[in-house]
Amino acid sequence: MSTTALVCDIVRFSSVDGPGNRCVVFLQGCNFDCIACHNPYTINVCNNCGECVGVCDSGALSLTSIGAVVWDPAACVGSDSCIGWCPHDSTPKARSLSVPQVLDQIRGPAPFLSGITLSGGEATQQPAFVAELFDAMKSDHKLNRLTRFIDSNGAAPESVWLDLEPLIDGVMVDLKALDRDTHMAITGESNDEVLASIKLLYSMGKLAEVRLLLLPGVNDSPDALARTGAWLHDIDPLMRLKLIGFRCHGVRPNGRVVREPNPDAMDSYTQIMRDAGMSRIVAI
Repeated sequence: MSTTALVCDIVRFSSVDGPGNRCVVFLQGCNFDCIACHNPYTINVCNNCGECVGVCDSGALSLTSIGAVVWDPAACVGSDSCIGWCPHDSTPKARSLSVPQVLDQIRGPAPFLSGITLSGGEATQQPAFVAELFDAMKSDHKLNRLTRFIDSNGAAPESVWLDLEPLIDGVMVDLKALDRDTHMAITGESNDEVLASIKLLYSMGKLAEVRLLLLPGVNDSPDALARTGAWLHDIDPLMRLKLIGFRCHGVRPNGRVVREPNPDAMDSYTQIMRDAGMSRIVAI
């Protein structure tokens, strides 16, 4: 029997989730609760509270006799009013899909794709599904040319990465902060596993990119960035480093108290990383 995963969404074409044109599978559920999360509805699994049913614009949501929320995708008009109303940082649209069902959605656009990215939420929270999906792709002569990437917060144990290592082409890791206390303030969790994952993935040759989401006044002090740059430089001065300026779009109200960095601030971040010896920097 095929492994299933709780899937939030599948975007058939994306140019911002790894190299080239990619199909992105967003898995539901995350082990972080970031104040700057742009997809907060992917954090938790629906608890069937039913709050979303009455605000659905298309009548696509209903409650069963046992109190479970059911979503009818054929009736849905995609307004996402249910997501905006949800008090639980979840979505009623997440569905349990098997590996063959996800592969069926990949096969159509496959000739136009460079690869597949598993994102979330946090994809490594469902590692058995990730392994089975990527193994199936690797064994399929029509899909094995597609690169297999994971977009991760890095908070996964070493055992997960060791199991996935033969099946992945690269991992893009978000480093919210090098300082543990700052990381706790942003995510609610320690960064011990994140830092260990970056080192381990580099040693495996699987670290495709480290991403720094920069929140003015929170994790962007010159000293903090200089120490982060030095730490990354000690691992690999040639690693691809993406500096991402915080954007308010899509975040929860508590995240909107953080201001967006202006172009001068982004230039400053870039220069600090260059001064630390990092040379492959992309700032967005």
